[in-house]
Amino acid sequence: MLRKSCGCDEIFISSLARCTPWDTAGGKSGSIFLKTKDERFLIKQISKYEMDAFLGSANKYFLYMFNEVFDKGIPTVLCKIFGLYRIGFYNNVTGKSLKMDILVMENLFYDKSVKQVFDLKGSMRNRYAEKTGRDVEVFLDENLVEIISKTPLYMRVDTKCNLSDSLYNDTQFLMSLDVMDYSLLVGFNEEKDEIIVGIVDFIRTFTWDKKLESWVKESGMLGGGRKDPTIVSPRMYRRRFRSAIDLYFCMIPDFWTHIL
Repeated sequence: MLRKSCGCDEIFISSLARCTPWDTAGGKSGSIFLKTKDERFLIKQISKYEMDAFLGSANKYFLYMFNEVFDKGIPTVLCKIFGLYRIGFYNNVTGKSLKMDILVMENLFYDKSVKQVFDLKGSMRNRYAEKTGRDVEVFLDENLVEIISKTPLYMRVDTKCNLSDSLYNDTQFLMSLDVMDYSLLVGFNEEKDEIIVGIVDFIRTFTWDKKLESWVKESGMLGGGRKDPTIVSPRMYRRRFRSAIDLYFCMIPDFWTHIL
């Protein structure tokens, strides 16, 4: 139903039949990434934990997409997940077997001329990426802050409001699932002078071990100190994420903007 609502149901299988390895240049998990030849979909290898985590919240995800997004029309920038599969095979000759869990999601930059991408988490801790010389460069939060300090990114009022509303809705939903560590993927289409955005990597839940690590670092026990913890709760992550994104993009007041 989700694929049909997004107009990709009829070409889904044929697209997946022809894929190529894809170097994301920004991932640190070591997961395998593939892109369909027609560039409509991305395939990402996920861990068994991530598979179980999404299966536990899949019904809520689809209800959110249909009841809130499609039926009520609330704004969203949540990347759409179109499939979740477990692939396995056994080689009779070598005796080797393979089992892999994969996620199929939309390619946010399909049919877009994007040369510069930012993976934003709202944090300044180790969030700087050096240039690689690739055709499509992937940068992080510190890179963006460095750029906007010289050349601010301006949005029209309606665009900024739509982005803010989308982030409020989506992060509220993700917080209700105990999800954190997601990113806002931002691509710049210079040909059309537009920004393409989407929340990705949102199936990682706040597990008990991360809760313990966050509590130890916040409390200062075991020499943890009272500095900002590397692991924060979903509520804290949401607050930091929204605040940072709001500062990254400036709004241009128009004739109808109320000035206080």
